[in-house]
Amino acid sequence: MPLRNLALLGSCLLIVACSKVNQENYAKLESGMTKPEVEKLLGAPDDCAGAMGMSSCTWGDSKHFISVQYAGDKVIMFSGEGLK
Repeated sequence: MPLRNLALLGSCLLIVACSKVNQENYAKLESGMTKPEVEKLLGAPDDCAGAMGMSSCTWGDSKHFISVQYAGDKVIMFSGEGLK
């Protein structure tokens, strides 16, 4: 049983280490990028909301995240927190 727990822990660490929510990808974001370009870089967002042509999508959790705001499907603003 301890070997199984160790394997599970190792898998979890690999998933976290491979997260696309990091400083390197944040630095690649630019105003004017399209939603498909952002999703190619960061993957599918964890949460999106919007109305009247404006939307905001977030990748990550409450401590480590990237948030992107769109007008239509173009990036107008973005922010991040806890990135490594």
